[in-house]
Amino acid sequence: MTIRINNLRLDLEQNIEELKPLACKKLKVKKNDIKDFKITKESVDARRKGKIDFIYSVELVLDTDEESYVKKLNDSDVAYEESKIKDDFIPGDKLLNNRPCIVGSGPAGLFAALNLAQKGYRPIVFERGKNVDERSNTVQKFWRTGNFDPECNVQFGEGGAGTFSDGKLTTRIKDKRSSIVVEELVKYGAPTDIVYNYKPHIGTDILRNVIKNIRNEIIRLGGEIHFSSRLTDINIENGILKSIRINNSTHMDCQVLILAIGHSARDTIEMMNKRGIKLSPKPLAVGFRVEHKQSMIDTAQYGKFASHPKLRAADYKLTYHSSKFERGCYSFCMCPGGIVVAAASEEGRLVTNGMSEHARDKENANSALVCTVNARDFASKDALSGIQYQRRLEEAAYKLGGGNFVAPVQRIDDFLYDRKTVKLGTVTPSYTRGYTLSNLNDCIPDEVSAVIKEALANFDRKIKGFGSGSGILTGVETRTSSPVRIDRHDNCQSVEVTGIYPAGEGAGYAGGIVSAAVDGIRVSEEIMKIYAPF
Repeated sequence: MTIRINNLRLDLEQNIEELKPLACKKLKVKKNDIKDFKITKESVDARRKGKIDFIYSVELVLDTDEESYVKKLNDSDVAYEESKIKDDFIPGDKLLNNRPCIVGSGPAGLFAALNLAQKGYRPIVFERGKNVDERSNTVQKFWRTGNFDPECNVQFGEGGAGTFSDGKLTTRIKDKRSSIVVEELVKYGAPTDIVYNYKPHIGTDILRNVIKNIRNEIIRLGGEIHFSSRLTDINIENGILKSIRINNSTHMDCQVLILAIGHSARDTIEMMNKRGIKLSPKPLAVGFRVEHKQSMIDTAQYGKFASHPKLRAADYKLTYHSSKFERGCYSFCMCPGGIVVAAASEEGRLVTNGMSEHARDKENANSALVCTVNARDFASKDALSGIQYQRRLEEAAYKLGGGNFVAPVQRIDDFLYDRKTVKLGTVTPSYTRGYTLSNLNDCIPDEVSAVIKEALANFDRKIKGFGSGSGILTGVETRTSSPVRIDRHDNCQSVEVTGIYPAGEGAGYAGGIVSAAVDGIRVSEEIMKIYAPF
């Protein structure tokens, strides 16, 4: 049994140690009356630029009848809660002829594998890219030289696309598995404050070690992880999965297959389409990476407290709806104190993404600035039409940048007036493969361009200087989510093929590290409801 207190405030000059006495004052108890005490949430209230506070929620245990005490106290910020007990999982009894297989080692694949391994199922994971250390070397070489590896890059390899990102853990889903994901991440090396921070993030530098620790635990529990191992074919007989083929050579009998392929495995999606696995087109959003000085964002959000040592690099979340075009435009995957990275997964096609280390101490802030698109924008009603749409934009950006994965860049004010940028202002592009001054209106559809221009004017009213001046845009951002959904039943199994379990962001059921990991756990649970441990 626990007591939860919300809305405890500390100003910037108060220490965290003052939180417990504040809780005692709220409850009208002595410090020794509290048997257990922990912070469950921390956020920043920066609505009043003249006064910034940290707001906390805490949970504690009293040496008294807590339920009666809370009722007597009659305070809306104080609540009595039953203890959270983790549900026991009872596995099914159907025998597995083969060990369960998982394709992909992003959040969905890793957490599905970890959950299965912890329960004695000894899963086998196939990852087309390299392990995280070799992958980091390959990506760094690509950024320096342009030497591109289509099988191991920012999209493919151990940890998935999120490995080269901000390691953001914010999620809008309300699922008890979210707390399990966060607890496991801390267990394997993530900072402990992600448990209670309102906008938790790990940072790409720390996330890589967390991923290795999870991999080692899966192996220790009897699982296997095979790198440089791409799923190239699936054998289906009478609607039942029979076997898989890896790297066009290795054949493996397979009864249960989790497809956690990520949002950029286009060749795998095309293979599944040929094999009759039901797919549906899915809306997405496309646009650019936008960069400003981090100091500008800090000042806009924190006012005179912008340089205070207790405040982290400021972020933002902006949304706009165009009534003229009936489209939304919004910021996405905001990376305070980060850089814009080359994130291509195919030759001749340019893709950008954002990345931050845990310290978030780089000069620029960046975010995706994207406009919604859907079936009316695609060339056909085919399930793969969204992929073709993405490819056209990526090819146009690659050509506009001059090739070799150099990115086209434009000042925001030049973009608004549809003129090529000839000189940068105070913001220097951070894109890792270099840049060419361009007119980005030449590489995106007119309607998308028009909506982003409307949004920039709107955002400039919310954050002064955001949509004007020398902020820059880098093209293009197209991988906000998967353009395809692999259709599945409520039990997470493919609607067409028994034994195939689509999972995570690439299958169209998640968006971000936590929601993808949660979906991986959920899919693994559905498998365990049917089958006994291997």
